[in-house]
Amino acid sequence: EVQLVESGGGLVQPGGSLRLSCLTSGFIFNWYAMAWVRQAPGKGLEWIATINTGSRSTYYADVVEGRFTISRDDANNTLYLQLNSLETEDTAIYYCARGYTSDYDALHRFSHRGQGTQVTVSS
Repeated sequence: EVQLVESGGGLVQPGGSLRLSCLTSGFIFNWYAMAWVRQAPGKGLEWIATINTGSRSTYYADVVEGRFTISRDDANNTLYLQLNSLETEDTAIYYCARGYTSDYDALHRFSHRGQGTQVTVSS
């Protein structure tokens, strides 16, 4: 069974930082591109970032480019998202997601998604 378990969310002030983790199991982690998506209150899912297998390339939504960094630890089957310079608009539930292939999908299609971790940015 594929499992994606996010952690690391919390309450942070504007300008602060967080590091999210996604521990995975039930599939061969280093075969798949991985991604982060988020859902703000009252809004739909928004793609944030994708990383290819072997960390060959990373891709970011314009809204987080230069502030967030996606990375992966294939030895420990874990995906990360470093969030810096957080803004109130970043408040959302953050989900990690598994791609269908090893590469970036411009249509942002995912086979599995975790339960999410809440990030709240507020003063």
